[in-house]
Amino acid sequence: MNPLPRLIRRVLLSGSLVIAGGCSGSKAAAPPPPPDVEVATVVERDTPIYSEWVASLDGSVNADIQPRVSGYIIKQNYRDGAPVRKGEVLFEIDPRPFKAALDYATAQLAQAEAQLGKATLDVERDTPLAEARAIAKSQLDTEVHAKRGAEASVMAAKAHVEQAELDLEFTRVTSLVSGIAGIARVQIGNLVGPASILTSVSQVDPIKAYFTVSEQVFVEFHRRFPTEQSVEEQRKRMPLQLILGDGQVYEHTGRISFADREVNPATGTIRIAGFFPNPSNLLRPGGYGRVRLSVRTVPGARLVPQRAVTELQGSHQVAVVDNGNKVSIRPVTVGDRVGNFWIVTDGLKAGERVIVEGLLKVRDGSVVNVVAGKSPQTGG
Repeated sequence: MNPLPRLIRRVLLSGSLVIAGGCSGSKAAAPPPPPDVEVATVVERDTPIYSEWVASLDGSVNADIQPRVSGYIIKQNYRDGAPVRKGEVLFEIDPRPFKAALDYATAQLAQAEAQLGKATLDVERDTPLAEARAIAKSQLDTEVHAKRGAEASVMAAKAHVEQAELDLEFTRVTSLVSGIAGIARVQIGNLVGPASILTSVSQVDPIKAYFTVSEQVFVEFHRRFPTEQSVEEQRKRMPLQLILGDGQVYEHTGRISFADREVNPATGTIRIAGFFPNPSNLLRPGGYGRVRLSVRTVPGARLVPQRAVTELQGSHQVAVVDNGNKVSIRPVTVGDRVGNFWIVTDGLKAGERVIVEGLLKVRDGSVVNVVAGKSPQTGG
């Protein structure tokens, strides 16, 4: 009998036992744990839609301070950049030439009054004599005309005195409005005249904010509110917010005051002016910011954080987590942005949970572990 087949059977049998023993001693690998994710709940509420425009600040009144007489500046009575009151003396011009002119005009008035007095006496004396034909009637007529000329001379002299008094008063250059005075453009000793600008004063409480809106926005607004009364009422219900250069929202709200008379044909926009209270003079003319205004309200808007929405080839989708922590990738339709949130118009219901952190770790149908995170604030 050939021993070779028996040896082969023994080798195969021993190999089978080794394989069987090895398989029985090993364990199957454990599945990985569900990934941790953070979720946010879809919120439904009436949501105002805000628009923003770049705004430039300007004083509600800006007055250039100019002298009304020519002369040399001898004094500056205010501090550059300080608040001033209406009527406060800002500069003084050398008054001596104007004082001399007033004295001369006063003397001329006295001389004219003396001539009028003599002419009056002549008429009073010669009137009865002329009636009695003791003197010629023509002599009385000459004296009457002389009196009228003297009266006119007195009136002209009084006008010269008034003008001289005004010129002397104008040597004290006053502020036309209450506000903030700018840096003086002249120095002591400079010769100035009516064409000179000494400084500018801006009334900054309230302060004006100019911004431009498109013609379409302007027309749409006035179609919704066609009468002047309805426009004014709506403006009262549309408070303006001002975002300053540091990104902070100004603490006082403003309101729209007026729209310009024309649309800019080059840009297709119209200029709007809003007024903001400025009791601390924080805002100054020439500053920039952004005006924010709620143009409409979306009733029952469904809000989700922007970071919960992913965009892929022009479409948007979210990862929804059900009550069993199972993920479903769902396409959604988004509308306006509100702060850090999207308004979802289709694809989600209020109260559903969407993943905001850990999106890259999940796929459709996977199970996740929801962990507590910072709850995002709803926009508005």
